[in-house]
Amino acid sequence: MEIPEQLACLYTAELTETEDSYTFTVPATEVEEGSVTPGETLRVAVLTDNDVGDGSDSPDDTAEETASTARSETSTASQPKPPVSEGETRVVEIQDVGDQGDGITRVERGFVVIIPETDEGETVEIRIETVRPNVAFGTVIDRLDHAE
Repeated sequence: MEIPEQLACLYTAELTETEDSYTFTVPATEVEEGSVTPGETLRVAVLTDNDVGDGSDSPDDTAEETASTARSETSTASQPKPPVSEGETRVVEIQDVGDQGDGITRVERGFVVIIPETDEGETVEIRIETVRPNVAFGTVIDRLDHAE
């Protein structure tokens, strides 16, 4: 999956119903420390996820706690570090497949990991190859299970 360089932020938020519309909240940190400005027009991509992450997220997690944002290398120290590191191995379930056919999973705080050559529902052992502030990329070490 290709991640555009213009990606300003990536976080998880709950969709809430109001009288005549639906809304989600942008965490304050995205405005205070990020590149989101009130009043500007934003492009929003919506990915549904009925089973967020690896099961370690509690239902009470807020969008603030699950924020994983794209920032420059010189960003403030208050930015949460990615919950994965290069060379780390994990067993994950592929939750979705992106437009370019790459598998997508989420780990702690809704952090996105992209794994090429995988299918939705497949359980794989992966090695994290590249970590960016807002996304990581992994490769398959072993295929453990495949949903049929």
